[in-house]
Amino acid sequence: MKEIKWGIVGLGKIANKFAEGLKSVEDAKLYGVASRDISNAKEFAQNHNADKAYGSYEELMQDDQVDVIYIATPHVFHHGITMKCLEHGKAVLCEKPFAINLEETDEMIASSRNKKVFLMEALWTKFLPHFDFVTKKVNSGELGKIKSIKADFGFPAKFDKSKRLFNKSLGGGSLLDIGIYPVFMAYSLLGKPEKIKASAQFTETGVDSECSIKFKYSNEVEAELYSTFMEKTPTTAEVIMEKGSILLNSRFHEPTTITILQDGNEDTFEFGVDTNGYNFEAAHVTRMLQNGVTESDIWSLDKTRDLIFLLDEIRKEIGMEY
Repeated sequence: MKEIKWGIVGLGKIANKFAEGLKSVEDAKLYGVASRDISNAKEFAQNHNADKAYGSYEELMQDDQVDVIYIATPHVFHHGITMKCLEHGKAVLCEKPFAINLEETDEMIASSRNKKVFLMEALWTKFLPHFDFVTKKVNSGELGKIKSIKADFGFPAKFDKSKRLFNKSLGGGSLLDIGIYPVFMAYSLLGKPEKIKASAQFTETGVDSECSIKFKYSNEVEAELYSTFMEKTPTTAEVIMEKGSILLNSRFHEPTTITILQDGNEDTFEFGVDTNGYNFEAAHVTRMLQNGVTESDIWSLDKTRDLIFLLDEIRKEIGMEY
């Protein structure tokens, strides 16, 4: 099979994790990296054995050797960079959240489909073994139907108006940064809700420091979701079902264990993941590109659109606009 050559744009913390994960992916190579600061690009390339380091994103996009570009910039820049990559015919794996709102998302999806160039949101949790296990367990019907879901994600972040987490111009706020994981959890297992209720606390910079969300479905099924920068929370997810419960242990969005409670018994499953977990989504995209397809068969663009739609609806509820 063809070796897939990767590029990375935006060389921060998450890009380092992705580059580390990529090293264990068969038929994949980190070929080029780009930063607006060439010294950063050269240091990153040296640390992760990339062939090329570029001082502009455009140079990486223009390199004929690059098959796919992973975008790891702050989310306010996802739309613009993705659109340029697609114009250059480069496949894109764009970090979550995919875009800042549904309007940007629709433009990105339309460009991908019109140009027939691969595009996927990098929602890495979807590709992790423990989450696949949960999905199959739920769909098997062994535990009956879902009655409710609870999921949280919180950590204490020192307030600094210049930092991305609290900077509205950089898409700051707990909902888009970490609340997306509980929302993704509910959407993945229950789909789009019939009603959404949400409330939030805000910082002086106008972004949410915490967000409480309730999804209501038919048959009185509910999902209670929560994100916060104010405190450390368990960061677990619980799927309560008719014949038992499934607990995604802390932290539920990354490689972890699963505990199943049924008939008074408690069984915990481990998945032997000896990497940081970013290799699973990278391996999926590599296979998609080798097979010549332009859209993931696991995390489709329609699913990404649904997720962004839900985040937009939550923001309407709490009164936050970007």
